Amino acid sequence: MAAPQARLAADIGGTFTDVVLEHAGRRHTAKVLTTPRAPEEGMLAGIAQVLAAAAVSSAQVGVLIHGTTLATNALIERKGARTALVTTAGFRDVLEMGYEKRYEHYDLELELPAPLVPRELRFPVAERVTARGEVRVPLDEAALAGVAVALRAAKVEAVAVGFLHAYANDAHERRAAELLAAALPGVSITLSSAVCPEIREYERLSTACANAYVQPLMASYLERLAAELKRRGFACPLYLMTSGGGLTTLETARRFPVRLVESGPAGGAILSAGLAREAGLSEVLSFDMGGTTAKICFIAEGRPERSRKFEVARVWRNLKGSGLPVRIPVTEMVEIGAGGGSIARLDELGRILVGPHSAGAEPGPACYRRGGTAPTVTDANVVLGRIDPEAFAAGTLALDRAAAEKALATTIGAPLKLDARWAAAGVGEIVEENMASAARVHAIERGRAPERCTMIAFGGAAPLHAARLAAKLGIVKVLVPVDASVGSAVGFLRAPVAFEVARSLAQRDDAFDATAVNRMLARMAEEAAAIVLAGAGGATLRTLRAVEMRYLGQGHEIAIALPERELGAADAGLLREAYEARYQEQYGLRISDVPVEFLTWTVTVSTPELQAPALAAVAATAATAPGTHREVFDPATGKLENLPAFRRADLAAGAALDGPALVVEPQTTTLVPAGWRAAVGAAGHLMLTRT
Repeated sequence: MAAPQARLAADIGGTFTDVVLEHAGRRHTAKVLTTPRAPEEGMLAGIAQVLAAAAVSSAQVGVLIHGTTLATNALIERKGARTALVTTAGFRDVLEMGYEKRYEHYDLELELPAPLVPRELRFPVAERVTARGEVRVPLDEAALAGVAVALRAAKVEAVAVGFLHAYANDAHERRAAELLAAALPGVSITLSSAVCPEIREYERLSTACANAYVQPLMASYLERLAAELKRRGFACPLYLMTSGGGLTTLETARRFPVRLVESGPAGGAILSAGLAREAGLSEVLSFDMGGTTAKICFIAEGRPERSRKFEVARVWRNLKGSGLPVRIPVTEMVEIGAGGGSIARLDELGRILVGPHSAGAEPGPACYRRGGTAPTVTDANVVLGRIDPEAFAAGTLALDRAAAEKALATTIGAPLKLDARWAAAGVGEIVEENMASAARVHAIERGRAPERCTMIAFGGAAPLHAARLAAKLGIVKVLVPVDASVGSAVGFLRAPVAFEVARSLAQRDDAFDATAVNRMLARMAEEAAAIVLAGAGGATLRTLRAVEMRYLGQGHEIAIALPERELGAADAGLLREAYEARYQEQYGLRISDVPVEFLTWTVTVSTPELQAPALAAVAATAATAPGTHREVFDPATGKLENLPAFRRADLAAGAALDGPALVVEPQTTTLVPAGWRAAVGAAGHLMLTRT
């Protein structure tokens, strides 16, 4: 009988790269510093670590799942390809005009996100298609030939083609792509009708430009990675994690790299959703805090909320409207600059500010001894005694407490006449309040009540802050899962192979054409299934369908699930009732005398979500005696407290302890404050309960 194949996942974050290997009932993990200039190097180093720990060869790995921030970082840092836009004559400035509104009405120094494509690289071409898909002005192919000459002279590396109403009829875009590909060999071409076939010109063009902007970079990276994995003896499939929570093939990732934005956080949402179903938790707040950012996501009935709109590279105070919009399948969450590497400073009024800028992996926090001098959240936790400098990241990275104290005392303490410990306490309080504030706003926007939720905390920094954050939000239970520090990578191993197709087709509940809708949905299902089967072979497929609806005249939609059958005329009323119930839940009213409009339809085809394997039990003692004690500064008393530090590996199912205490594991530490009780469940997860 053949030996069972291992399953491998790697999540490249802004500060750390997490690697997880599951094989023969065991899980092996590694956390290594990310290598920004060549992200695959850190990932391969982590893979080598877990393979060696498990005594597994590369040939024994059956699948490798990968999530990366490379596309996100390229958009944020503006390090993508030299990109041009070919668009309908008269619409070259859509990218500049945006929504034609201010995201901060009273800010006289308002900064708008700069388009990825400068005006001199936006080329208009005469053509026009109506919103019904009728050709009003044919494509001017002679003018397009002149544009190709100008593109060659401009030495562009990528081209986005976005014509007016191409979602309704993509013939002009496809013809333009044929002509440009022939004239510009080696230049990648993105069609707006392929990457985002939906209404709203600004968002569609922005998404197409973002895809084109990162396509050469991602294609080169994925090609290098695949070649290096092959050289090292990996013969397994390589899947990429998408922002919508599904896996996709290498070829699809090359075509639609914009769908890889936010791939890491999506893995964390999958982990939390799975834990919620296993534990029977109906309402969950997923809290993922890593080295660069913190992510907060609400999960109801074991499913994270989804969206088709996301903003990347926000330029001001993390405010909606200050970033570049992309319409892609994405897990609905709020992400803020509040990670372990988030930099602390004082503003002109002497207030402590934390984030959004991060020290990242290079140079990293001051305590890393890699050239960083600015104080960070990690430095604060070291000074407070919550992090053991000798055991950080499983002892692979010894931290310098003196450097952390100096950074905090110089930047925060001296101007405020505080010592390093009180400066660190201030940084910790501010970063936790930042996260609580973001969670409250997100809850209000989603119509959720945090106090009804159980928090699931994971990521290298989350267990340190989870209980204090939960208290601010009125949450009384916090679950810290096994291997919490690499939670997103663990989530990758549960993700299905999936692909979502979206199409805009306007319908009204009082004039519903079920035949046209069914015909379109069938084509969409075939398209999505073909992509999934290309990567999943003969796997059993499931299909989920939804439609985005709004009251006629409104500018925002709510997604409502469609029944798993062909639609009929009576379904217009049933869908309206489902929409109005959700609308009332979110906004507190119904508008009965206004027609409801069906706008954008989505079809997601996927393989079944994988269940967590039964891991072999690790021997542990039932005793709850601490392995050691550690001095931790308590801001409530202003004193150093000698807290018991329990090794998590020593805590068997049923073990319980009262705070204040620390629960220590190789890659993270859980802070159990006074007034909280921690208990180990049957599956090994740590449940903190506010007493």
